[in-house]
Amino acid sequence: MSSFSAIIPCYHDESKLVDLLRQLRNLPDNSFQGALEVIVVDGADSPSCRNICHQYDARWIAGEPCRGGQLLSGAALAQGDTLWFLHADIRLPHDPLKAMGRALAQGAVGGYFRFRFDEPRAWPALLLEPAIAFRCRFGIPYGDQGLFMTRQAYAEVGGHSPWPLFEEVSLVRGLRRIGRFLPLRESVFIDPRRWHRDGWWRRTWANRNLAFAFARGVAPERLAARYRSKTV
Repeated sequence: MSSFSAIIPCYHDESKLVDLLRQLRNLPDNSFQGALEVIVVDGADSPSCRNICHQYDARWIAGEPCRGGQLLSGAALAQGDTLWFLHADIRLPHDPLKAMGRALAQGAVGGYFRFRFDEPRAWPALLLEPAIAFRCRFGIPYGDQGLFMTRQAYAEVGGHSPWPLFEEVSLVRGLRRIGRFLPLRESVFIDPRRWHRDGWWRRTWANRNLAFAFARGVAPERLAARYRSKTV
């Protein structure tokens, strides 16, 4: 089995990080011993985040509060054959290492998990989830879908862009140019708190507007400021 490095950018999200690190520790056939290395890149340089990482035997490093830069920093330190990028507030499927291993054994350079909203769900999730799956097939799956790839492929395409938003776009495009980037059947479960807070359709429309603006050439830094103003 390949060795994996899970790389998690964090910024004042310690309660969610605890849940994720607990899930990673309890994966089948894994106790952070050989199969999985965990690296947390903390954009807040928080003592509480550092203590949590030490408690769960995850490597903690401080970084600037820029998601693309945090991911690049974590990838530069990773020792695993496969790099697995995770957001702190997701819930994992039962055996994600096995699912990724199957895709890599088929010759894929990487892939991504299916997007599914976690509990508490609402009826718009039933429409949004297949729409997101369709968009990912022909567009870009984003970083909250547990993107993974071989370390060699990541280096070959230049890694993430050093941006605070849309940092995975050029990475995914590059991976698709050099090989197969597979969608997995298994789901990662996305925290729906912001959709509940903002309204499901309003939140979706705001996200699409950010993507349209990025496609028109608006700087990611400007878009990130707009995103943060609506997501805190």
